[in-house]
Amino acid sequence: MKIKFPFINSYTAAAVLATSPAAAAVMASSSTAYSSFQPDAQQDVVNLDEFVITARRPMQEIGVQKTTFDSIALKENIALSMADVLTFNSSVFVKNAGRATLSTVSFRGTSPSHTNVSWNGMRINSPMLGMTDLSTIPSFFVDKASLLHGTSSVNESGGGLGGAVSLSTAPDFNKGLGFNYVQGIGSYKTFDEFLKVSYSNRHWAFSTRAVYSSSANDYTYINRDKKENIYDDNHNIIGQYHPKEKNRSGAFKDFHLLQEVYYDTRKGDRFHVNVWYTAYNREIPMMTTDYSEQRGIDNRQRENTLRSVLGWRHSRSTWNLDIKTGYIHTWLGYDNRRELAQDVWSTVTRSRSIVNTFFGNATANFFPSDRWLFTATFTANHHNVRSTDRQITGAGSEADIGYHKKRLELSGAFTARWQPIDGVGVSASVREETYGHNATAPIPAIFADWKAINSYAGNTLLGLTIKASGSRNYRYPTLNDLYFMPGGNPDLRDERGWTYDAGVAFEASQNSIFSSGLSATWFDSRIDDWIIWLPTTKGFFSPRNVKSVHAYGIELNGDASLTLRKDWKFGLKASYSWTPSINVGEKTSAADMSVGKQLPYIPRHSASASLRTSWKSWGINYKWYFYSERFTMSSNASTLTGDLPGYTISNVTIEKSLKIKPVALHMKLALNNIFNTEYLSVLSRPMPGFNTEFFLSILF
Repeated sequence: MKIKFPFINSYTAAAVLATSPAAAAVMASSSTAYSSFQPDAQQDVVNLDEFVITARRPMQEIGVQKTTFDSIALKENIALSMADVLTFNSSVFVKNAGRATLSTVSFRGTSPSHTNVSWNGMRINSPMLGMTDLSTIPSFFVDKASLLHGTSSVNESGGGLGGAVSLSTAPDFNKGLGFNYVQGIGSYKTFDEFLKVSYSNRHWAFSTRAVYSSSANDYTYINRDKKENIYDDNHNIIGQYHPKEKNRSGAFKDFHLLQEVYYDTRKGDRFHVNVWYTAYNREIPMMTTDYSEQRGIDNRQRENTLRSVLGWRHSRSTWNLDIKTGYIHTWLGYDNRRELAQDVWSTVTRSRSIVNTFFGNATANFFPSDRWLFTATFTANHHNVRSTDRQITGAGSEADIGYHKKRLELSGAFTARWQPIDGVGVSASVREETYGHNATAPIPAIFADWKAINSYAGNTLLGLTIKASGSRNYRYPTLNDLYFMPGGNPDLRDERGWTYDAGVAFEASQNSIFSSGLSATWFDSRIDDWIIWLPTTKGFFSPRNVKSVHAYGIELNGDASLTLRKDWKFGLKASYSWTPSINVGEKTSAADMSVGKQLPYIPRHSASASLRTSWKSWGINYKWYFYSERFTMSSNASTLTGDLPGYTISNVTIEKSLKIKPVALHMKLALNNIFNTEYLSVLSRPMPGFNTEFFLSILF
């Protein structure tokens, strides 16, 4: 049997120990041998006799509906953001207006603010908007990523009525000095540069990563919202056509820097520091209905964000303690200016926001036996937000309006997990959250699973697992919901709902030749007091608790891998979601046509698939995704602008590796939207057609 020789350290053993002390004992006993093993730089494969390791499933995973992304999905195209990774590797709906624009995720028929996003355990949702722009998170900075569906998000935090996205980085000990540089050149004057410099030994691991991306982003498209007349020689109109235009005001420059330091005592303690700095300057593309001249517009958003996490993990034979503290500083500016005359500009909007967040978390696990696991966690977030918007008054002078608010958010939870017999697990938790002077009602959750089939005969492994969960959940209003000027509503109530799901997962494998998995999940969620911004008689929008939403459906996931002989490998992954998300509330007026209709920008059907083939040092990957029709209005009116047609997109990457000692070269050609599909993710925001990018990676 030929396998890659992994490095297993005491931290890994401690993590397993939290779920199964017996399994951890095996891992810990092996860690010394592995940590002292330093393979020759020219050898990455070691021949071993076949052996089998058995252990119970991690108890943290009891009843959890979770999608984990492997390293191939995260690094398949290094230029992708996490928004792109989710688009091509899951069935959640990602709404965006093109590369380097606001990209948000709709999870199980909910809104973007109903999805929690965490980085190394720290929640990074904006306290102002409640959502996260996934286009600002490069996949190059993520080592581990997973989706927690519905109720499963309660294990990490409250408020994730749809689910949660968990992102993290990970150290790599005993690797010595490493250097990796990638240069990318693509369509629309796009340039991407990636750098990673690392050093690690038995106790220390240092890593520095940097990303710089820039693009004119001036792709062409056919403007279906405009028509040009065709005239004859007598100036009579004899026809019309849709003009071809360029994406105007779409250039961007993004810079990211990530510094990490890890120290492992090898005696059960690990310390880490993670610091991530982001700076971007992005023009906001003009809409297809905008007739303004490009030279007379300055419409851009700028951001400078610093995220930092300091952590300590202390592990012992029957318990462990994980303590983290962090700080986030964000400066966000938006400017919209119009040129009235040569070098004479008029400011339409000048918005500035400063956010300072202090974060703290303590999580303790206690496992008195291999059948029980108790977890207690406490999290605190303190937000200090100042938001101002400069407006022109009637007298021609400028005035700043906005708000300056501070809010302390606390969350505590206790969870008990029990495996009465092998193959059966139950888990129950209760969470309590407060924000400011308000508190949610207790948030209970219950999970259960049963390993109905778990057989290993000869070289064939078969498994069948049945899971179920249910929870009550709350989401409190964001600071903009409460205090935005003008329109904030301090009388808003918490959104609240019940969520249930049940599913079955099947897996089969034979040696290292073939493996497959298939899962199906049914979910049902009812959310009351849904917050929506509605127009007022005073000429601005204001949020109100007006909707009750019933979101339900099914999720299917499948994967398979096949190895033929020594050189040929095939891999397939696919997912599908059917997600009706219906407004079942009462009418707000006699003219309200939204009751009984699908929520805007929520597709009923979404799917993705990827097929990867490799032969020796060559590889080819085909990726595909599909979103069905989406309505832009709550009435689901099928007008010219009331609904957006469904679309499918296909991407292909071709790669080749070369070894020229002491460096390894990796070349990759990315072919995006290979069928040159015309499509819209957001109304009046055209997306790019066929485009390419070439990457050259140097690994030392």
